Amino acid sequence: MVLEKYKQKRNFDSTPEPAGDLKLAAERAKKAKPEKGLFFCVQKHLASHLHYDFRLEYNGVLLSWAVPKGPSLDPKTKRLAMHVEDHPIEYGTFEGVIPSGYGAGIVMLWDQGTWTPESEDVGAALKKGDLKFTLDGYKLKGSWVLVRTGGYGGSRGGDSRSWLLIKHRDDWAGDVDIIEFAPLSVKSGGAFEDILAADNPDVWVSNRPAEGGAAGEMLATIIERAAALKAGRAVDRKSAAKSDTVTPKRKAAAAKPSKPATTRTAKKPATTTAAKPRQSAKKARA
Repeated sequence: MVLEKYKQKRNFDSTPEPAGDLKLAAERAKKAKPEKGLFFCVQKHLASHLHYDFRLEYNGVLLSWAVPKGPSLDPKTKRLAMHVEDHPIEYGTFEGVIPSGYGAGIVMLWDQGTWTPESEDVGAALKKGDLKFTLDGYKLKGSWVLVRTGGYGGSRGGDSRSWLLIKHRDDWAGDVDIIEFAPLSVKSGGAFEDILAADNPDVWVSNRPAEGGAAGEMLATIIERAAALKAGRAVDRKSAAKSDTVTPKRKAAAAKPSKPATTRTAKKPATTTAAKPRQSAKKARA
């Protein structure tokens, strides 16, 4: 069943993630034209560990891989990409806070755009474990490949969840660390603390998705920054509301009739003289 694993892992009464419309998935699958480009996105996800979810639209859903270290533009760098459950197409624009349960953490829409397969038969390429494609996103562009490895209980041509995400050599390849160079959201333009501040940072003060290690340390800092951002906004709103409040003194002043203005003879407006035209610039020498 389409999206079965995705739905089994989530309680949609408590998560803001989209449940997924099966009818929409079927319609997308019929209308999709791979040769003209399909949707792709990368979501930066701070949960128990920081990772990047790489998603490619195919057959009406988003094929998904969790990339722990994120994509690299260096062809010599092979990034581990763990194949996970398919996600609904609506997930491609999701950004926000998952407060509890599976995947609890902060999700940022780090990149999005279109992808075009370099193989005529995408299904066969996936089955073989060698999918070549071109990306046209805000941050990721050019030719790439996903290659299945024999790790984690499977052979390369079998059902192994372990893949490698590799950048091909082209004009878009290089040694720039794109993760460090472009860390912010393409949707909101903010960092993790901005996304959390827009929600409810207090929800994790006593119950954090990541407690220890690098992710826990990062999350503690983000919660602190988000709380400060939200507190700052609250103070700004309070100050604005206070300035608009009608105090007894203001009310009395407003009710007190003002003195009639004394009539004065209007001054005769000064005649304006046109500014003398500037002398023309000397002709440039030939």
